[in-house]
Amino acid sequence: MAGSSELSGLQKAAVLLIALGPEKSSHIFKHLKEDEIEELTLEIANTRSVTPQLKEDVIQEFYQLCLAQQYIAEGGIGYAKELLEKALGEEKARDVIGKLTASLQVKPFEFVRKTDASQLLNFIQDEHPQTIALIMSYLSSAQSSMILSALPPERQADVAKRIAMMDRTSPDVIKEVEKVLESKLASLVNQDYTIIGGVDAVVEILNSVDRGTEKHIMETLEIEEPELADEIRKKMFVFEDILLLDDRAIQRVLRDVENNDLAIALKGSNEEVQNAIFSNLSKRLAVMIKEDMEFMGPVRMKDVEEAQQKIVNIIRKLEDSAEIVIS
Repeated sequence: MAGSSELSGLQKAAVLLIALGPEKSSHIFKHLKEDEIEELTLEIANTRSVTPQLKEDVIQEFYQLCLAQQYIAEGGIGYAKELLEKALGEEKARDVIGKLTASLQVKPFEFVRKTDASQLLNFIQDEHPQTIALIMSYLSSAQSSMILSALPPERQADVAKRIAMMDRTSPDVIKEVEKVLESKLASLVNQDYTIIGGVDAVVEILNSVDRGTEKHIMETLEIEEPELADEIRKKMFVFEDILLLDDRAIQRVLRDVENNDLAIALKGSNEEVQNAIFSNLSKRLAVMIKEDMEFMGPVRMKDVEEAQQKIVNIIRKLEDSAEIVIS
């Protein structure tokens, strides 16, 4: 078999699994996709012999990559590069980091992902909406939702629209924005065009913001970009979409909903949604909820939206755990 430097990634993975033995390799297989398992199994079957030196080289390379990944997780690529240079020398460190960023597609703005969202907001809120959209596309949905909620209402829909319509961004543009943010990643950005944003990204963000922000953004997009709004709405789950659940799913959801939240949420819902809910409650509980709704009088829209959002969050949680299925 060829030397370590001449092997493909698949061949190295096969050698590593052979070196680890069947018991440890079986644990790794549990975390792989079906097609990856098939490819590796075939490669292992075609690997006739592995010299002790090759085995040692592959294990050493794997160890160095794991070490680099750990350093990146702790303090970012700059931190990892500094430590690896001390341990392996400048050339070897650059080689390890290069392999890791190519294989794991380490994202630009990695340092920003570890920044508190409120601090980041102060830093970027005066930037152009396109710049804000670009940065948010690389953040976690939790960070992005906090920033989007805190932006002025007139900018929220604009930024959301730009995220949804974003497709590919030039590495030069990313580098320029990173310079503005004093990024440590500018010199290591992968030169391939990076796919970011898109409808799925904005849906994930909107699913995490408060109902009022979500409603304002969607209403604005329906006026400015009706086709885009329709595409986003198809991928989102809002309170009224409870009609998409079958009776058994609705009953399961209602078991986790507080009666007071249910009464407030239904206060601002349409008759069809109310009927779907009441038909899945016991007669006694349905009467009690209706009485609560009648006696509570007018309710602030903000309270209605918060109660509805709580129920939507329960539905999403139950769907994630496969306890219910949304049609």
